[in-house]
This record gives sequence, structure tokens and C-alpha cells, in this order.
Amino acid sequence: MSAPWVYIKDLKDHVGETVCVKGWMYNKRSSGKIHFLQLRDGSGTVQGVMVKAEVPEEQFAAAKALWLEASLEVTGTVRADDRAPSGVELTVTDLKVLQNPTEEYPIGKKDHGIDFLLDQRHLWLRSSRQNALMRIRNEIIWCWRKFFHDRGFMLMDSPILTGSNGEGNDGLFELDYFDQKAYLAQTGQLYAEASAMAFGKVYCFGPTFRAEKSKTRRHLTEFWMLEPEMAFYDGKMNMDLQEAHVKATVAHVLENCRKELEVLERDTKPLEAVLAGPFYHIDYRDAVVKLNGLGSDIKFGDDLGADDETILTQQYDRPIFVENYPRDAKAFYMKQNPADGGETVICADLLAPEGYGEIIGGSQREEDYDKLVARMNELKMNLADYDWYLDLRKFGSVPHSGYGIGLERTITWICGLPHIREVIPFPRTIYRIKP
Repeated sequence: MSAPWVYIKDLKDHVGETVCVKGWMYNKRSSGKIHFLQLRDGSGTVQGVMVKAEVPEEQFAAAKALWLEASLEVTGTVRADDRAPSGVELTVTDLKVLQNPTEEYPIGKKDHGIDFLLDQRHLWLRSSRQNALMRIRNEIIWCWRKFFHDRGFMLMDSPILTGSNGEGNDGLFELDYFDQKAYLAQTGQLYAEASAMAFGKVYCFGPTFRAEKSKTRRHLTEFWMLEPEMAFYDGKMNMDLQEAHVKATVAHVLENCRKELEVLERDTKPLEAVLAGPFYHIDYRDAVVKLNGLGSDIKFGDDLGADDETILTQQYDRPIFVENYPRDAKAFYMKQNPADGGETVICADLLAPEGYGEIIGGSQREEDYDKLVARMNELKMNLADYDWYLDLRKFGSVPHSGYGIGLERTITWICGLPHIREVIPFPRTIYRIKP
């Protein structure tokens, strides 16, 4: 009878038993009469110890001939070992080689340049560092879905192909859609607004596309964004939800991803500080004054650039809301602020600390049909492209708010990385479409 197949993460529950592990050899060392096979299967890693005197000669010879990343079925007895990272070792009794490479694995133990590693992204994903990052990404995605599910939000998928863009005409990927023009979606927000008028509280979560010729450490041309939209929420309620959302994310990672954060050598003290108190709030006007005092030449009317966000967030130990931006610096759908005659809009960007900058952009939306049309005409927008969106203000319009949070930017901050490109399985930048 063949041994049962057990994933490496579950081996600790099978001490003393003979099991089969199916996976890949990521490292090997030998001392003449013993092979130490470092095995991984996606769920974890374990060392398999093969003693020459305890296995058939041809199997010992086969193990000696293995190249890195050979795929294997390894049968052996699970033995407790407190020194091992997984808490166990496998005493190998049988080895089946599924495929043994015939050439050297491209990614060696030496240091490689980032361009080389991105060219080998399909293989680089197998490394321990990338394993840790993708596991944290997976945990954050599940945390986000649970956060909104537990609060009564409905998931409403928005289309990727659209004829109505929500963030202006800059940075659009345009394509031919039969006999008309279409665009890859920059945001699902407009569709989330329509859904919120049907279900009250909704969110969409999917890929978004920005054709910005930006080469900063914060930009990708394709990234994932989660966008909640809430009927009857004002700007303050919107920010309260954002703060709860981000705190829940950080708490979840600290609770469930300690091992992965250690692999990344992430100092967790700044993350723990995020949970220690309320987030900071600063008005845009005050932020401009503060930045001027810190050496920035930003002036009223400018959007905060990456350098400004870096400077500002280095002054705080927790995320900071920058509120009430000038209306000309923001999108057409944002509600004008009655407190200053509409010079600003009721909005906020949430900036992550440690110099990471914007991870969330949100606002209260303009619910008045006439005001929204006037703003769109002022911007010379084609109202016919938005007739369905304007219908939302004709039939039961209500105050409503929402925001968008970038998955990759959030992971980059939480993991303490210098660049965004490592936190998505296959990054797309202005120079990279392969693999």
C-alpha cells in the first residue's frame, strides 16, 4: 500500500508515520553517504535526509544526480526535530523523480539585478522572499473580503471594458471595440455608485489600468483596487470606515503573517504604532503651509506629488488624512465644499506613514443633478457618455461616499519595501509586458 500524500505544512501532525511528499528540490547538500534534500511544495519547506545504507543504490545515485528544482515524490518517515524551521524532518525511504532539469537553474545563490529577476519572474516566484510576499498578499485579500462581508457589503463586479471613464482622459488605454471606442477601466467607481443605489453598501475589487508614463517606485500600469461605495454616508463616515479598514488589515497581517514578515526583515514596531491611536487629519491648506516650511515649493491648487507625500508622512507615526483638496485638482464627481463656496471638495487622501504616501483616495460624491451637470459642462465633458450615470441623480439620488484603496501600494507599505513591483505576481510597467 502506498504512503498517503501529505502537504509539508501538515507534517507535524504525522510524526512517526510514513508519508509521501510531492514537490520540488530547492537545495541539496551531500556528505558522502548522506544526501540532505531541501524540499518545498508550496505549503512549506522540509529537509529530507537520505542515508545511503537505507535506500536502494540506484535511488541514492538518482538523488546525487538531481539538479535544482527537480520535481519529486519523496516517501519517508516523519521525525520531530526542534532545530528544523518546520519542526520536523523526513527520513527518506523512497524517491521518485518526476522531472530532472538538464541545465542549471537560472536563478543561483549569487545576487542578481532586478531586471534579470523580473525577466525570470515566472521562476523568481519560487524564492522564499517572493513566497512570503505572495502569502501576505493572499492574506490581505481575504482580510479585505471578510471585512466588507462582515459589515453587510455586497460584492458587485465592475466591467473592465468601459466607455465612461471616471478619472479624466489622461492615462487611458484606448482600444477599438467593434465600431466604437472603449477603454480599459481606470476605476470601477461609477458602476459602484449605481450598485450602491440598489444595494446600499457595495464594493468592487479587480484590476485597474493607468497608461501613465510614470517610472516611480509607486506606479504600475496594471494594479488591483478595492472600491467601496456607501449610500447615505457623508465624508466623515467615509473616513471612519477607511480607518477601520486599514487598522483591520494591519492587525490581520501582524496576527497571521509574523513568519513572512521575519523573512522580509520587516520591523513591525511602525505597524504596531498604526494600531495605537486614531489616524491624523490635516486640511489641504494646512498641509501646503507645512510642506512649504519643510522645503517644498507646492502652492495652493497643486495636487500633492510623491515627494510631497513622502515629506509629509515622515512627520507622522500613523496614517494621515489630507482633506478638502481644491476642486480643480480632483475628479468631476466630488461634492463641492459649501464651507468655502465650492473652492474645495469634500474629499480626503489617506497617506501611509514612513514616507509611503497615498494608499487611499476617497470623497463624498455630488448627489445634485444640476450641480453635477454644471461641473461636467464646465470641464467640457460629453454628457451623452454619462447619461446612465446622470440617471442616478434623477431617480432617488441620495448623499453617498466611497473610496479606492490600492492593493499593491498597501502591501508595499505593510511589508516595508522600497518598490511596488515585487508585490504583484507579474508586474506591468511602461517597460515590461513579459513574462
